[in-house]
Amino acid sequence: MTDTMLAARMHHVAEEMRLEQIPVPSLGPGEVRVRVHAVNIVPNLANILRMWTTWFPQDPLPTLPAIFGLDPAGEIEAIGEGVLGWNVGDRVYVNPGRYCLACRACRQGDLINCSSYAFAGYFGFSPTSVELLDRYPGGLAEQMIAPAYSLVLLPDNLDYYSAARMGYLGTMYSALKKVGAGPGKTILVNGISGTLGLGAVLLAPALGLTTVYGTARDKKLLKTVADLAPNVVQVHSLLDGPVDEWIHQQTGGRGVDIYVDALGPGAAPETFQQGMRALARGGTCVNIGALMGDIPVDLHNLMDQQKTILGSAWSTAAECQEMADMVAAGVLDLSPLEHSVRPLTEVNEAISDISSRNGGFTNFIVSPSAR
Repeated sequence: MTDTMLAARMHHVAEEMRLEQIPVPSLGPGEVRVRVHAVNIVPNLANILRMWTTWFPQDPLPTLPAIFGLDPAGEIEAIGEGVLGWNVGDRVYVNPGRYCLACRACRQGDLINCSSYAFAGYFGFSPTSVELLDRYPGGLAEQMIAPAYSLVLLPDNLDYYSAARMGYLGTMYSALKKVGAGPGKTILVNGISGTLGLGAVLLAPALGLTTVYGTARDKKLLKTVADLAPNVVQVHSLLDGPVDEWIHQQTGGRGVDIYVDALGPGAAPETFQQGMRALARGGTCVNIGALMGDIPVDLHNLMDQQKTILGSAWSTAAECQEMADMVAAGVLDLSPLEHSVRPLTEVNEAISDISSRNGGFTNFIVSPSAR
């Protein structure tokens, strides 16, 4: 193995990444080195690179120059001291969640609420996240290091490109688990045709979901989504009227048990408010799309109808392993994903291409192993 590798690094906010030869990262105790075969280019990455320091200065980026790349998949090529249960050659997805293992939340097993929690290759959630961000760069490089606790073993029938979608798919999965989604529960997903929202449809067979209502604007895309599970999914274009009115028509005035808001930054707050009004008594809203700004909520209705609002930011490596096992069992089918693959040398073009995606069906991938 050579002692250098090709990596894409950002040196200044809002500038394009530079391709550079840098030293191969050295292993520490409890870590593995992964040869990266695929990295998912998530829709929000362009915002992170260009506007994050203005939007959310309290949530730090890694120290620049830095390697980004949130969702990598690849093959273990070296194992550090103290790592058990993993072998060179294992095919893995690397969950980007990093935690300190020392704070109170970590010691209580609540790892995703670590006081220094960070997304490797993306951003942190507190000022103390920077050390974790700097220790664990992202996947836009030929090789990367990761703590063994972040690994997900891939079955033979799960390819690297689909595995690199595990993060955004897992965000929906974790949200649905938190609210007990399953047979008999009615679910509304705002933004069902997007990268996050499509996950509910793909996960429906594995979770036994019987009724999923979905909204978006593009009618053609909505039909494609509904055709994936015609006996489960019902769709509505936002161009055809308010969400809550449609839901009450569909449910005889009762409303839905679960409302998942997967609309991203910049979406109209009215749609979120309509989703809240679409909830049945005792229903729960889960926000996973990062809708921005202050949004008025009818707290009196929230109290009287015993509704709940939750935030759900990501998924754990354990939850991602569950999804990988679902693929192995044949109950989670990722074949509807349309992979758009570029080599690492075209990383900036890949990021720019995101606006041309076919909703959540397009899976933008940078492959450092491609030539």
